[in-house]
Amino acid sequence: MARILLVEDDEDNINLLSRLLEHHGHELVIATNAAEAVQNATEVLPELILMDLELPPEEDASPDPNAGLDATRKLKSIEATSAIPVIALTAHTMAQHQEKISAAGCDALQEKPIFPFENLLKKIDQFTGKNAD
Repeated sequence: MARILLVEDDEDNINLLSRLLEHHGHELVIATNAAEAVQNATEVLPELILMDLELPPEEDASPDPNAGLDATRKLKSIEATSAIPVIALTAHTMAQHQEKISAAGCDALQEKPIFPFENLLKKIDQFTGKNAD
C-alpha cells in the first residue's frame, strides 16, 4: 500500500511494527538512528515517516530524547522531504511535549505503546490516502 520509513531503535518495536505493517500491505524501510533516518528519507522518499523521538543521533551513540525531533526538523527543511508526513512515536504525550512535537514539524502523534494498532493504521491511511485493509 504505502512505502513507510520506520525510524526506531528498539528491536522489539521494530519487529512488532514491521510484522503488523507488512501484514497490512505496507512496504517498510528501517532506520535505527537519526542520521540514518535523514539519509534513508532523502534516498527513498517514503510516503510517510514513523519517527521514534528518543533514539541515537548516529550509529553507536546513546539515545537522545531530542534526536527524533532534530531529524524531523532537518527533513522538513529539505525540499525533497519537506512534504512527507511524519507521525511521532512517543510515550511523552503531555501538552508541553505535544507543542514541541508540533513545532518540530511532526504532522501527528502516536502514543507508545501502540494499542490499539488500528489507531495507527487510521493515521497512516489519513496521510497516505490509502486503505491498508
